[in-house]
Amino acid sequence: MKRNKSIFHLFFIFVIMAAFTMFAIIVEARKQHSKKSKPSKHLKGSANIPGPAPAPLPHRGSYPTQSSMFNILSFGAKGDGVSDDSKALLSAWKAACEVPGATVEIPAEFKFLVKPITLQGPCVPHLVLQIDGTLLAPPEAGSWPKSSLFQWLNFKWVHDFTIQGTGTVNGQGFDWWTPFSVYFIQKKSKHIPDMKPTALRFYASYNVTVRDIEIVNSPQCHLKFDNSKRIKVNNITISSPPNSPNTDGIHLQNTQDVEIQHSSVGSGDDCISIQTGCSNIHVHHINCGPGHGISVGGLGKDKSVACVSNIIVEKVSLQNTLAGARIKTWQGGIGSVKNISFSNIQVSNVKYPIIIDQFYCDKHTCKNQTEAVAISGVRYDQIIGSYTVQPIYLACSSNVPCIDVDLINIQLKPSQGYTSFKQAFCWNSYGKSQAPLVPSSIDYCLRGDGGSVERTSRSSHEHVC
Repeated sequence: MKRNKSIFHLFFIFVIMAAFTMFAIIVEARKQHSKKSKPSKHLKGSANIPGPAPAPLPHRGSYPTQSSMFNILSFGAKGDGVSDDSKALLSAWKAACEVPGATVEIPAEFKFLVKPITLQGPCVPHLVLQIDGTLLAPPEAGSWPKSSLFQWLNFKWVHDFTIQGTGTVNGQGFDWWTPFSVYFIQKKSKHIPDMKPTALRFYASYNVTVRDIEIVNSPQCHLKFDNSKRIKVNNITISSPPNSPNTDGIHLQNTQDVEIQHSSVGSGDDCISIQTGCSNIHVHHINCGPGHGISVGGLGKDKSVACVSNIIVEKVSLQNTLAGARIKTWQGGIGSVKNISFSNIQVSNVKYPIIIDQFYCDKHTCKNQTEAVAISGVRYDQIIGSYTVQPIYLACSSNVPCIDVDLINIQLKPSQGYTSFKQAFCWNSYGKSQAPLVPSSIDYCLRGDGGSVERTSRSSHEHVC
């Protein structure tokens, strides 16, 4: 019995000692932790004591922690159609430009008055300008700054960029189309050139998409691409009254790799204008009219070099236009237009459905010159419908004739209700034709053998392109 009590006492003493030891360890640990958390004053700021590792700095292109939606209203825009919302749009653009996959929002049911501005890149890829409301240009021509007569909304150096939405870009160009207003602007300064601003202009940009929006009443061109590549235009609507001069719908210059499709364009000038430096252009499923039709040129003005190649225009409908499928060059220019195809085109009440004009002149008279931009490899295939003046007009240079021109399945009849018609006209154009050809005079348009002419023409002109 005594032996059992002794064992119990020893066990009890052992438990007490173990508990005391654990308590001492905990107290000491807390002291050490307190020392680390509160270093002595003479050690603060010492270079010998490393601080905590800094968080990595954010870098352009990192995953955004903020929202990727930039509503123009959040940047001070009023959206009443009267207040100047230019700075708000510019601020929203600059903020979104730094965020991957960002969207600048022009919300529906608001009207934003915006003065001429430049929205500049390059930005982080996949920036979107979502236009669901209305953007309004200044309505009075005299209120525009002297330095901003080239364009209204200028997109410069943007890459991997999209404009889309259900809204409208309204150039409010009516004041510009009045001769008195233009005269008044020009008289204010001798340095103001004879020009009117383009509504949307892209300069030096690539991988750009414009889709679904409406562009109306631009003072001059509605949508222009200049020195750009890899452009897609899809399902847009462009319109201005027939009395709006020089208001091209879509204007391309020094631009390559373009697809324009499923759109409706009506304006006071060309529905689509393809200028020098353009190549690999595909236009299809377009409804054009009113306007001047679809044109390559004018090219070679003031003895300039013009180079255009690899253009396909197909599955197009033109109504009540001046021209249908047209190539126009100035006398005195050099360079070449080659590999142009117009096919499956329906015309209705078009004055001149097929035109090649190497004597283009926008004045009453122009000086005759021997040089001309060489035209070769042009195909007109399945041009069908009605004309109001002349079915075909091929006026080629006497010194640099048109060569390798094909006329295939041309069926053009006089429009009902019109009485003054001209016969098909062809001058110095070489190529081949293939039935059916209506009217029958088209069959006599082309001269058969242009081989020797072809070699001379190409050797002296195409080398500049």
